[in-house]
Amino acid sequence: MDFAVKDGRVVGFGDYRGRKDYDLTGTYVVPGLIDAHVHIESSLLAPSEYARLVLAHGTTTVIADPHEIANVCGASGIEYMLAEGARTSLDILVMLPSCVPATPLDVGGAVLAATDLAGFRGREGVIGLAEVMNVPGVLAGDEDLRAKMNLFEVVDGHAPFLSGKDLNAYIYAGTGSDHECTTLAEAREKLLRGMYILVREGSTEKNLKDLLPLVDACTAPRCCFATDDRHADMLAGEGHIDDCIRKAVASGLKVEMALRMATLSAAGRFGLHDRGALAPGRLADFCVVDDPERFHVLQTFKRGVEVIDAGYRLPVCPAATLNARVPEPRDIRIAGKGEARVIGIVPGQITTRDLRCPVDAAGIPDTGRDILKAVVTDRYRAGGSGIGLVHGFGLQEGAIAGSVSHDSHNIVAVGVDDPDIVRAIGEVVRLGGGLAVVSSREVTALPLECAGLMSALPYGEVVQRLGTLEEHARRLGSIENPFMYLSFLALTVIPEIRVTERGVFDVLAFADVPLLEE
Repeated sequence: MDFAVKDGRVVGFGDYRGRKDYDLTGTYVVPGLIDAHVHIESSLLAPSEYARLVLAHGTTTVIADPHEIANVCGASGIEYMLAEGARTSLDILVMLPSCVPATPLDVGGAVLAATDLAGFRGREGVIGLAEVMNVPGVLAGDEDLRAKMNLFEVVDGHAPFLSGKDLNAYIYAGTGSDHECTTLAEAREKLLRGMYILVREGSTEKNLKDLLPLVDACTAPRCCFATDDRHADMLAGEGHIDDCIRKAVASGLKVEMALRMATLSAAGRFGLHDRGALAPGRLADFCVVDDPERFHVLQTFKRGVEVIDAGYRLPVCPAATLNARVPEPRDIRIAGKGEARVIGIVPGQITTRDLRCPVDAAGIPDTGRDILKAVVTDRYRAGGSGIGLVHGFGLQEGAIAGSVSHDSHNIVAVGVDDPDIVRAIGEVVRLGGGLAVVSSREVTALPLECAGLMSALPYGEVVQRLGTLEEHARRLGSIENPFMYLSFLALTVIPEIRVTERGVFDVLAFADVPLLEE
């Protein structure tokens, strides 16, 4: 069937005469794909390079939450993402960060109050309020948070494990979606209470397979795909929302439902009634694929114009001073013995377990039990370093460190011995932000010139360097995707236990706690 496009919109279907014809015989045309929730910064790519990469995979719209760069640079970080987004063919639609800092206890590079966000209301490209992660604040009726939520009709949630009457109150306050569901029961409860479920498949947050049984003909309109946090290597190797479609279909979901989740359902969630379908009057955003199940994208069209990769363009990077004091080995020593609060990595999940392990500080690191030291160093005020213990990284020697550390983005490191931890932190500071692996006399690094979060390099080079980093880490015994797991160690809004520049943080108790109970 033929269809016609004029002035960037679909005119209709039937016999039309055009100035330019495309013969798409033997292919399938699908509406442009939509990512319902993503942090572009997590790709480690500048917005222009991120756009180059995902457009090639059929994505034409992303719903972006710039709270990573906002935590580092404040309102200027949001301005940067809006400006850079406007320079790409990709529609980068911004949900304003609701919690900068993530919690009242976090100290990052900025504080954004409701009055700060109000200035962005009505700006082109700004469509709502992003993941409201301060659940205690919502339930307690925090005035500033309430004012933020009142700015927009579309408000995204962020409420892992929330259930029962607390969930009712959270939804009543105005949140309409959640991307933090990790179990089918959790997703079903939230869906039945009226929330949209954003089915997440990131580099380490892999929830698609567990949540897919939720989706059927009745629920598909309330379910969307989201990548949340996906490194450049996964984007280049496995893909973007096209990857979610392939995985969903391979897991037994009907193609039509997977395509709906990737297009019309996401458009409906965010009130984007100008896209999400190939229909008269809607934007002519679409991709051409070889087969709906294999879903190999052959061409992408944005507003009726084929997207041709114009190649790398050197990005502008925002100013973001890294003012960190590299600790000495003596600064990160622990002493004593007793029951330790150990962060337990959960493979394929963003959540952690609160492990209680008997330890003697003299025997840390304990590579036999895979209990290593985790250190978070204040990047903003040349302050101190907090110390924790972590299980699940697998390192047998050396250390890794990075300036990507959700959400405050202090410098975080995990290692087998204190001198290597200090060396790794020092390398990140020397770079002015980046990722590093150190062992013996070997140092591997990736500079992140853009606010210590994103590289200014072409995406192909970022992928190559990230591969070199991870290969070095694997030689030291590391788990797969170590830097993504590393980046979440300080995330104080995801249970059960984390480490900050202050030390160990119990998310469920919402309080700092001792590392050792003697």
